[in-house]
Amino acid sequence: MTITDRLDRPLRDLRISVTDRCNFRCPYCMPEEIFGERFQFLSRTEILSFEEITRLAQIMVRLGVRKLRLTGGEPLLRQDIEHLVEMLAAIEDVQDLAMTTNGYLLPQKAAALKSAGLHRLTVSLDSLDDAVFRLMNGNRSGVERVLAGIEAAEEAGFAPLKINCVVQRGVNDHTLVDMARYFKERGHIVRFIEYMDVGTMNGWKMDDVVPAREIIERIHSQLPLEPAEQHYQGEVAKRYHYRDGSGEIGLITSVTQPFCGGCTRLRLSPQGELFTCLFANQGTDLRARLRDGSSDKDIEMFLQGLWGRRVDRYSEERAEMTHPRSQKVEMYHIGG
Repeated sequence: MTITDRLDRPLRDLRISVTDRCNFRCPYCMPEEIFGERFQFLSRTEILSFEEITRLAQIMVRLGVRKLRLTGGEPLLRQDIEHLVEMLAAIEDVQDLAMTTNGYLLPQKAAALKSAGLHRLTVSLDSLDDAVFRLMNGNRSGVERVLAGIEAAEEAGFAPLKINCVVQRGVNDHTLVDMARYFKERGHIVRFIEYMDVGTMNGWKMDDVVPAREIIERIHSQLPLEPAEQHYQGEVAKRYHYRDGSGEIGLITSVTQPFCGGCTRLRLSPQGELFTCLFANQGTDLRARLRDGSSDKDIEMFLQGLWGRRVDRYSEERAEMTHPRSQKVEMYHIGG
């Protein structure tokens, strides 16, 4: 079955946030001054169990979902996360099972994730300059720890990796070429992400955004690039090959070149709320339906209606706004 929203976009991707906890305090996501030691995260009873997540994923696969991605918070903080991977990997018709992680715990977890059936890994790393990286993660980790995680992922058989780099003007934009060169030499794909107004706590301003066009110009001047065709319809990243044939980079251009028209994603928060847009101001509770005796068919019909009413296209509308939307779900709840 294939279901479409009111803008004729099919449901193809489910992003599953398995925890709201993180061991980093990146200012653009979980600033230390708000998420300090006294901050109350969700309790174990409030978050969905592995069985509930798997049940929901199975229902969504019947509705057309083919790609699952585990996020957080930091997904590797969820105890026994490899068991959830194993459960999701067993679902028939799942074509892609991936995870986005900050990499800190990969030395302990990479081999188990591979054995459990995880297909791909994306590691977040905003700079190879240790001082800059520490500034961007709340001084919770040095670069070497994440590089050790990347090495563990390579040894486990995850290759190529994708490396996500959020670009902020005046913070890490002077280190982009070094990032591109380092991972080009190692066969991995860096995806440079325009700094987005996700959530409400990061003090986002348009002046802090380095447009994708400028990112490409900077890298191209040192490492010549040429545009590459999309792998599939609705692909988020705009891809560029290195002209010497040694790999590629990607640009995620939500701010300056929105791609809402091809968005096929539904997002699930740790406590079971569904969000039809990264920039949504509220979600729809599904946990109650998972726990009140509703049948799979009941939930399937509910999801058909939810997706069928979907009209979200915030990134396209942002350009027409005097100010960004004041209320939006925080990124640590739905994993970006």
